[in-house]
Amino acid sequence: MQISRSVSVKVAGVVLALASAGAASVAQARSDVYFSVGANVAPGVTLGVSNAPVYYPPVYVQPAPVYVAPAPVYYAPAPAVYVRPAPVYYGAPVYYGRADFRRHHRHWNGRRWN
Repeated sequence: MQISRSVSVKVAGVVLALASAGAASVAQARSDVYFSVGANVAPGVTLGVSNAPVYYPPVYVQPAPVYVAPAPVYYAPAPAVYVRPAPVYYGAPVYYGRADFRRHHRHWNGRRWN
């Protein structure tokens, strides 16, 4: 049995209508539906259009090193301290030998010893 072409076209149309009606009942209007169209215009040049939000990855930038010179430290000079030396006491002169040394020493008078 052969089905005529017009009947098969009608059956295909009915199936398509039922499928689109079923798909339309499942479809929901949501805000997270996006489209994009891209075209390679020339070698190395790409044109893209979309309504999707663009999320850039977080960028970490290492902070530049900061040098802070330490605060100067000033020391006061040590106070001048004068230490008086201990007093030294000398006793009377001590002579060893004859007690009358001064009377008996001799002088040279040019010719002989006196």
